Amino acid sequence: MSAPIADPTRRLTPVVRLAPAKLNLTLAVVGRRPDGYHQLHSVFVPLGLADRLSLSVGVGQAGVDRDSLHVAGFDAGPPEGNLVLRAIAATRVAVGGGWAGGPGPAPALAARLEKRIPVAAGLAGGSSDAAAAMDGSLEAWGAELDPDVRRATAARLGSDVPFFLAGGPALVEGRGEVVAPLHGLHTGPGVLLVTPAVPLSTPEVFAVFDGLGGHGNGSTRMSSAHLAEELRSGLTAADLVARAGVLTVANDLLQAAFVVVPALVPFRRALSRLLARPIGLSGSGPTLWALYPSKAEAAAAADLVQVSVGDGRLPAPGSNAPFVTATTILTGRQQEREL
Repeated sequence: MSAPIADPTRRLTPVVRLAPAKLNLTLAVVGRRPDGYHQLHSVFVPLGLADRLSLSVGVGQAGVDRDSLHVAGFDAGPPEGNLVLRAIAATRVAVGGGWAGGPGPAPALAARLEKRIPVAAGLAGGSSDAAAAMDGSLEAWGAELDPDVRRATAARLGSDVPFFLAGGPALVEGRGEVVAPLHGLHTGPGVLLVTPAVPLSTPEVFAVFDGLGGHGNGSTRMSSAHLAEELRSGLTAADLVARAGVLTVANDLLQAAFVVVPALVPFRRALSRLLARPIGLSGSGPTLWALYPSKAEAAAAADLVQVSVGDGRLPAPGSNAPFVTATTILTGRQQEREL
């Protein structure tokens, strides 16, 4: 974060943050909590694919003007329900009068969000936007928060939000509030993302998971623990790609997602045949993913998928073409440089 400025209301340039997508390399459901949430053991990694958020201090007396949000790109729904506005409001409450222009509440912010991450895709774009809004608001106001307060505020906003405060790959447990950074990934592999244009509700997927028995697979938990340990001790991009066959099935929500959207099953199989690669599901879906040694190789695969969808060789579920892109997994150092 930049050094606090004497009067944030005189800031001439907006604060800009990039909000990365996340990928679940593993997702083990290890139990049900008393509060109704599921207990998870999951390895999250940030991606180069990112939304762009800019924040400008509003014009007018502090605390009078309302925060505003303009969204371009993917449709993120009504602005008033967007996590960006909720995150700004929650951060203002947490800061109280402790901003550079205090006393009194921190001034209104005008936010602009360039939405590059598909919505409701299992990539946590909304949660990442919230974390970016928290961090950007603090800089815009010349304010700071105790790390424990930041984490608590993030957890109240959503289960995936605390991960984006970690800065790199991490083991995520609890319902998402327990985050342990994993700094042993030396280089990030290329990733192909394919998001079919089909609605898939995370609560519905978990409800079906519970209906199927509500128990995770012990082998998924072992795969998740093993990957976390390897990422602590050191792993290269080639090492991670070599483990793709195990990782793409290490998701306890796979079967539930397939029950909710049966068309994902033949599409995943056809995609695997086309690319001759194992194909995983991120979170509760519907985004499918494949690992490659480099972004260039992932980009070549993305071109093949787009051409194959266009000429009918790869029939895709949904009324529109899938979102297809190539990106990379970011290590902690890469995330600091790029984001």
